Amino acid sequence: MKKRKKIKEINQRSFYFEDYLETNKKSKIIKKTNNFQDRVYLLFFTFFSLILIFSFKIINVSLSKKEILVSNNQSTKFSLLRRDIVDRKGVIISRNINTYHAGINPNLVGDKDNFLIKLRLIFPDLQVNEIRQKLYGDKYFRIKTRINQNEKQKLWSLGEKAIIFEPFQARMYTHGNLFSHIVGQVDYDNYGISGIEKFFDKELKDKKLIDIPLELTLDSNIQYIIYKELKDSIKTFNATGAAALLMDVTNGDVISLVSLPNFNINHRESIKEKKYINKITKGVYELGSIFKTFTVALALDNKIVKAETVIKNIPKKIKCSLYEITDMKDHPKNLTVEEILIRSSNVGSVILARKIGEDKFRNFIREAGLINSPTIELEEVGTPHKFNWNKCKIETISFGHGITTTPLQVTALYASVVNGGNLITPSLVKDSKSPEKKKIISSETSKKLTNILRKVVNSEKGTASLADKDGYYVGGKTGTAESYGNKKQRINTFISIFPTNKPSYSLFVMLENPKINNDLIYNYRGVKTKAPYNTSGWNSVYVAGKIIERIGPILAINNEEFSNQHVVEKFN
Repeated sequence: MKKRKKIKEINQRSFYFEDYLETNKKSKIIKKTNNFQDRVYLLFFTFFSLILIFSFKIINVSLSKKEILVSNNQSTKFSLLRRDIVDRKGVIISRNINTYHAGINPNLVGDKDNFLIKLRLIFPDLQVNEIRQKLYGDKYFRIKTRINQNEKQKLWSLGEKAIIFEPFQARMYTHGNLFSHIVGQVDYDNYGISGIEKFFDKELKDKKLIDIPLELTLDSNIQYIIYKELKDSIKTFNATGAAALLMDVTNGDVISLVSLPNFNINHRESIKEKKYINKITKGVYELGSIFKTFTVALALDNKIVKAETVIKNIPKKIKCSLYEITDMKDHPKNLTVEEILIRSSNVGSVILARKIGEDKFRNFIREAGLINSPTIELEEVGTPHKFNWNKCKIETISFGHGITTTPLQVTALYASVVNGGNLITPSLVKDSKSPEKKKIISSETSKKLTNILRKVVNSEKGTASLADKDGYYVGGKTGTAESYGNKKQRINTFISIFPTNKPSYSLFVMLENPKINNDLIYNYRGVKTKAPYNTSGWNSVYVAGKIIERIGPILAINNEEFSNQHVVEKFN
């Protein structure tokens, strides 16, 4: 019994021992399973959180208006260094923009030969040998300065971390070469080096005015029209150059100033050839018969003669010291004072000048400032050649020889003698303060002279009939002269005033070395004809007429009073 009982106890303990082991084993398996699931959940949560974060970031970036930067060295800040320059209607002429230089860090280039091939595909004009030499060095270098947005995008698309974009502010000129002789340029450090940019350099960099553009008197549309007509005229008459100036006769505002050839001021190039000078402000010329207007003005203003006074027995030539002065054409022996101007008689002008006298003539030239450098908001101005009042000086000056001046000065003086006799100062800046006006001739003389200038254009014997355009009442005076210091070169000019019933604008047109166009047929007073002479009446006048015909409607629209007046006269 005891033995059986003992065996039973042993079996009982064994049973419980086995049960404990099995239970413990299961417990461990369950614990392991739970740990694994916890890790899976943790990993899932981590990945879900990352996906969520990236999703929010992508949505935020896609909705943001901020610029995505290509390089860490670029800044989103853009603080203007110079003010805008605009025309009289607020059209942008000059503005600072954010642009880039493109540089290379050779140490960051992997396959340099492959990289060089890519560069050549983008920029075929690059100096390959020079780039290769620098690429195998270890110093940072620029491959291209002042790249445009298209070039920047092409470089960026290469995906090369070695390419570094250096941001900087560049001056952009929206019209290219249209205002090249006026606006000028700035250097790479944004300092003005020519034109308006230089003259107003301090004002254009004034931080207090940085958001206020500098307003010019120029009109971009009219500037383009005149530029286009002048460019065509160079081809038509095979000229070497041309220039034009449009001015408001009441205040001296320069509405347009064109000098050809010109150049693109967005290209920072050194312009040294003389042909590129500003012919209007810096060019100094003998302007010929244009000066006869001043001779007649002085004779009338000093009451020496009247417009209808007949000068009798005018000789074919007149001697002065060792020289003989003649006319280009034959004129009647007896001419009225106004006919001397209408027919453009050299001899008649000399007779009037001698009646006026040297003192009065000298005083007029001094008061008009013709022999001084012109006053305008540019540093590129010419200085007329000095001369002495020796023998024959008054005689030659009377018809525009022996005296030099700039087109700017002579146009301003024409404006002054037709606006009532008030001397004006030319200006390129809107609402600029002009000096106190002074009288150069009387209002009465101004009206008489304007009527005579109208007859130069619309009378049968006038020299400028090709400028007679319906509705614009054009007046003016022609001038044909040899280039100062070079008799082989010719300067053909025409200064017009319109409308003469109420002078508002003065237009100067000049052609350098024009030739006769044998294929051009003129409508000359209703008759089809070719040019018989190479004078301003057959080229500069023709060009001025085309310009007035095109800009006239624009000026009339901007001048309500003139527009209404024109309509009334048309229907009367």
